[in-house]
Amino acid sequence: MHPFRKAVENRDHAAIEALLAENVVFTSPVAFRPYPGKAITAAILRGVIRVFTDFRYVREIGSEDGRDHALVFTAKVGDMEINGCDFLHFDEEGRIDDFMVMVRPLSAAQALSAAMGAQFDRIKAEALGATEADDTASEGER
Repeated sequence: MHPFRKAVENRDHAAIEALLAENVVFTSPVAFRPYPGKAITAAILRGVIRVFTDFRYVREIGSEDGRDHALVFTAKVGDMEINGCDFLHFDEEGRIDDFMVMVRPLSAAQALSAAMGAQFDRIKAEALGATEADDTASEGER
């Protein structure tokens, strides 16, 4: 089992975040622009864990070199079933530097968009808090 899959299935936020590169780019299935950075990506993933119920990965597909991985999943958003895939690319250090999600059907994607939209103030606050904590830690090292 892939470490990212294990972390998600265990709802282990710290392990998920540890697998993200600082320069990770998250491409959402319901947002026009990608989200760059570890803090916002981790906050979005925490939001998704809050929104999805009955989440489970049903298949893993990996490249021979281990740098690309696809995790096919099913979940519910409210009472709608959603199918999707997490496409992960790993940098030289084994951290996720590109994270793209695709989902179907359209009605479930729309439900996901609404549910995540309702979470977005909290997501932004979590990301900002993480960024400010990182800045404070960096200042303490100087």
